[in-house]
Amino acid sequence: MRVAERARPIRSVPRPTTALIGRILLSAIFLTSGLAKLVDTDKTAGYMDAAGIPAAHTLAIIAGLAELLGGLSILFGVLTRIGALGLIVFLIPTTLIFHSFWTFEGAAQQAQMANFMKNLAIMGGLFLLVAHGAGRYSVDARLRRPMQP
Repeated sequence: MRVAERARPIRSVPRPTTALIGRILLSAIFLTSGLAKLVDTDKTAGYMDAAGIPAAHTLAIIAGLAELLGGLSILFGVLTRIGALGLIVFLIPTTLIFHSFWTFEGAAQQAQMANFMKNLAIMGGLFLLVAHGAGRYSVDARLRRPMQP
């Protein structure tokens, strides 16, 4: 059996369905992380304070809201490109400040590098959303369609 024949079942999954699954999976990390920050703001603020971030409590709330709203934007496909771009802007300094693996050694360096690379991969997914949008199964697509009489 040729490779192309074996790949046929994968190609049979509709593109809108794979886009929806991708959005659900990509949004999960932002929804859970944002909610955790808002539920335990003091813990997040302590982590930020230890990193030398000024106004840590206020920024912890802003970070939680940014992740939660960005995650909801991606999940439901509402203003998806803007939400994804906002999360990219959020992730760049977050990744550089909190996952600066080059400042660690040993196991800690490996853990921070894994988180750094994870964030880069997430940003890759977000850039795909910026480029291609949310897909057919989204509020964005619904709003683009003319209303039926």
